Amino acid sequence: MSARSARTLIIAGLSVIALAACTSNTPEAEENDNAPATQAGVAAGKNDEPGQKVRIGFSAPAADHGWMGAITKATQAEAKKYSDIELIVAEGTNDVNLQISQVETFINQKVDAIVLLPFDGAALTPVAIKAMEAGITVVNVDREFDSTFAARTTILGDNKGMGISAGTYVCQEMKGKKDAVIAEIAGIDSLPLTQARSQGFKEALADCGLKVSNRVAAEFTVESGEKAAANLLQAAPKLDAIWNHDDDQGVGVMAAIKNSGRKEFFVVGGAGSANVMRDIKSGNSLLRATVIYPSTQGADGVRLARLLVQKKALGDLVEVEVPRTIQLYAPVVTKDNVDQYLPTAFES
Repeated sequence: MSARSARTLIIAGLSVIALAACTSNTPEAEENDNAPATQAGVAAGKNDEPGQKVRIGFSAPAADHGWMGAITKATQAEAKKYSDIELIVAEGTNDVNLQISQVETFINQKVDAIVLLPFDGAALTPVAIKAMEAGITVVNVDREFDSTFAARTTILGDNKGMGISAGTYVCQEMKGKKDAVIAEIAGIDSLPLTQARSQGFKEALADCGLKVSNRVAAEFTVESGEKAAANLLQAAPKLDAIWNHDDDQGVGVMAAIKNSGRKEFFVVGGAGSANVMRDIKSGNSLLRATVIYPSTQGADGVRLARLLVQKKALGDLVEVEVPRTIQLYAPVVTKDNVDQYLPTAFES
């Protein structure tokens, strides 16, 4: 089995896990005397029925770019769908000490659960452990804690999978062109998520005999994206493809490309913003694809917190407990499938 075939199997498996994260709304199946008694109480259709009141505290970084803003917005919208959820939202902050204080406030308020997207996973680990030890269910979102004791369940995007998906798409588009010049515009290089994306991209390209010829790093902002892209274009007189890690910084990347007047390459985005998808759909842009990094993670975290407190399981799994880790899929969005993903995309 080739490395690419193995990746296909792994990605397919992860997509099954992601689908299982959604609670079922289908009618209850006919009674089966052979079904496990422990599963009967969480049969399909029952998860969305009102149950025990659940008070959930939510904390995330400041909404200083489109993806993060969409996280909080989707979380609040999801909570409103359930009459048995009371969501307490702390003001978004990039101040680690302030976020720690927010979690301590939730502990003092004796909430039932905390859905926490930490600005810094390592820094928030001790207070998350404190919450767990106080009997509060913690759901870790996106940026992982340093200890498994800090959360009951962790829901993640697939950063390495993003790189693999982007690299695999570039390989397909190059159609065996072994001298293709591939560039990469990363995010913040010090972050593990950026390192994972780059590693996945490198591995996928290697599988078809390609490599990253030119690489620069930005900071997930429009300004940094434009500066990094301008530097890249100046250093690389010829390119065949660029993968930009983040569609928010991609606004600046595309501005720099437009200013350069160059059109000999195509661009693959990252995260899945609505404006990028509209460009892809139009067919009039160098943007040919983007890779999804779901902005639904907070919303999924609220659903999981509710299930955990109410002692329910995922409706589509036989297992009677919510999994410890759920990793969401990183699909490639192209003109062929963009309509499927545009409704849940965020605005950059």
